[in-house]
Amino acid sequence: MDNLAGKTTTTTKTNMKTLIAIATVLLFGFAGASRAADQTPASYPLTTCFISGEKLGEMGKPFVFTYEGQQLQLCCKGCKKQFDKDPEKYLKQYQDAVKKSGKATPAAMDPNMKM
Repeated sequence: MDNLAGKTTTTTKTNMKTLIAIATVLLFGFAGASRAADQTPASYPLTTCFISGEKLGEMGKPFVFTYEGQQLQLCCKGCKKQFDKDPEKYLKQYQDAVKKSGKATPAAMDPNMKM
């Protein structure tokens, strides 16, 4: 009987540890999903590539990426290479293009966006 009682106690402790581990994962998993939902990038307000001026979609599917919380779209990977060489310069170019288009959004024109 003593041996059976010892196994039951060990099994109960193992089950409790498993339940605590599952609860922890679920709690932090949902908190992380909530945080990710709050960090949805602002949508791209232009119909053209802000680097080349090409209309998006004319050279195939646009190259889409997120930079500092802003979704950006370029006509091709070549323009992404240009962007990567001098992000500050091209982010300014993007913001100027948005202003010129009249489609400025608060997120697109965020002065706190790092350049």
